[in-house]
Amino acid sequence: MTLTVTDLTVARGGLPVLEGLTFAVPAGQALILRGPNGIGKTTLLRTLAGLQPPVKGTVEGGGDRVAYAAHADGIKATLTVAENLTFWARIFGQTGIEGALSAYELEPLADRPAGGLSAGQKRRLGLARMLVTGRPVWVMDEPTVSLDVSAVQMFADAIRAHLARGGSAVIATHIELGLDGAVLDAAAHRARLPDLTADGFDEAFL
Repeated sequence: MTLTVTDLTVARGGLPVLEGLTFAVPAGQALILRGPNGIGKTTLLRTLAGLQPPVKGTVEGGGDRVAYAAHADGIKATLTVAENLTFWARIFGQTGIEGALSAYELEPLADRPAGGLSAGQKRRLGLARMLVTGRPVWVMDEPTVSLDVSAVQMFADAIRAHLARGGSAVIATHIELGLDGAVLDAAAHRARLPDLTADGFDEAFL
């Protein structure tokens, strides 16, 4: 099933940040989201994930089909690596964490409390969560932060395997991952600010 976005406007703090977004991400494909910091990429991703409503437009093929990876890794420091993945698998009604451990080379760390991991290891664990959700649409916000070169390759390989299984992905990133897919420049959809000087508005209050 295709993730389809039609004439979407999204807002942050009550003000539109991106508008006129129309795109489709079919099964087996990725969409790479580009744009400067602060442009509204995170707001768009949160809307695609169903965490906030759009101002205008529609998102179809999302909902319970989406797994979202935000800036935070979403791990529990007192649980081990394996316990974290098992917890998330159960949340999503899934079983088995071996594939997730293997994809990010976490087997040697399986029994280590997550609170004792390095920043890069925590990020790998956070990304491994996506593999135990069982959800076909991955929406990911700057997923390679804190990753070294080898871990970035693990991530890219995990995305390729996900796409090969018929999944899809929307990924906001500043780096080149070598993935086949369309690129969306968020800056081209920057929302126009309202004319606050219209209708007699006094600029002295700005």
